[in-house]
Amino acid sequence: MKIVQIGTGGWGKNHTRVLSELGVLVAVCDADSKKSKEYGEKYSVNHYETLDKLLISEEFDGAFVVTPTSTHTEIAKKLLEAKKHVFVEKPMTYKSEDGERLAKLAEKNKVILTCGYIERFNPAVDVVKKIVKEKKFGELVMLEFHRENRMPLHIKDVGIIYDTSVHDIDTANWLFDDMPHVVFARAGRIKHEHEDFASIMLGYKNDKVAIISSNWITPKRVRKFNAVCTDAIISSDFITQEIIVEKSDESETIQSEKQEPLSLEIQSFLGAIEGKNDLIVKSQQAVNVTKIAEAALLSSQKGIPIYLDLK
Repeated sequence: MKIVQIGTGGWGKNHTRVLSELGVLVAVCDADSKKSKEYGEKYSVNHYETLDKLLISEEFDGAFVVTPTSTHTEIAKKLLEAKKHVFVEKPMTYKSEDGERLAKLAEKNKVILTCGYIERFNPAVDVVKKIVKEKKFGELVMLEFHRENRMPLHIKDVGIIYDTSVHDIDTANWLFDDMPHVVFARAGRIKHEHEDFASIMLGYKNDKVAIISSNWITPKRVRKFNAVCTDAIISSDFITQEIIVEKSDESETIQSEKQEPLSLEIQSFLGAIEGKNDLIVKSQQAVNVTKIAEAALLSSQKGIPIYLDLK
């Protein structure tokens, strides 16, 4: 298995580390020649400044695209046209129609296209997913997500909805095993060029609802969610991976073995390439998250709910 990585800045440095640890990284590419050289030498792999040079020079099976959102479409398109399996960091594209085109191209060329919705691989979500599926505490009726932190310095081209809220949009879809039919949102900006706080409500069938609150204003780092079931409230922490189940007369803590979600996510993608496991994040699911994010921005701008009909 031979894997290349496009983009090494910000979050990308973690992908490089994990891919190297797994022994599959053969080359890195970054428009910043200093970064490209730095990571190439650090992990003893070839390094390039342009994707075109990498495509000419390297034989590989799959690629990780860890670049700014605005560049995803062009880079992923070139890789898919070269019939390479592609993992794109979230969100897959800035415009959902670009994502649709990439998904069709991947299908045409019989290669895998997936997106980095990492929380599906977080034990904080995975354990709750199993509990909900088994209906151990009754029916899941409501989800409440809460994220806050200072804005990551490497994020330049999108606001909090595309960078942060998309994680919780995908997690809500995953836990409900459904797509919302209505979106209502309010967002604004205080300190940044794009929106830096947002509250989003997603409406699903049978009156089920997800409420997603995110901000880049407060200094404290919080990443939590509650799953409200008919017989209990399940509180889960994305960071500590601790899960607390509160029933009417008692509470219990579920602490599974702490694992690195990124490593699990990358191993799952590699396994899907080799046919060892199913692809967890399908390309159309990632496109749908972008459509929901688009609807949230539109709802906030217009002050009205946006209705959707998602596949």
